[in-house]
Amino acid sequence: MEELYNRLTAFPDSYFGFIIGVITYVKQKPGRLERVMDYLNSSDSLTTSDVGRFIVSQPDFHEFGASRQSGEQAS
Repeated sequence: MEELYNRLTAFPDSYFGFIIGVITYVKQKPGRLERVMDYLNSSDSLTTSDVGRFIVSQPDFHEFGASRQSGEQAS
């Protein structure tokens, strides 16, 4: 997780919400960390927008949102 954090903070346009969002996303399900790290390591010219688009395009992205909504309703 430290390697992910270091990669996310290295983006010139990195911001707190981006870092927390990506970390929260990868912690929710096994395999996400590896997929995101593979994507981050695929190019030196990625931006935070590229990473966001990648995550939103993942088949399980909507599961991430649904699990958060379920948790909010239970509160």
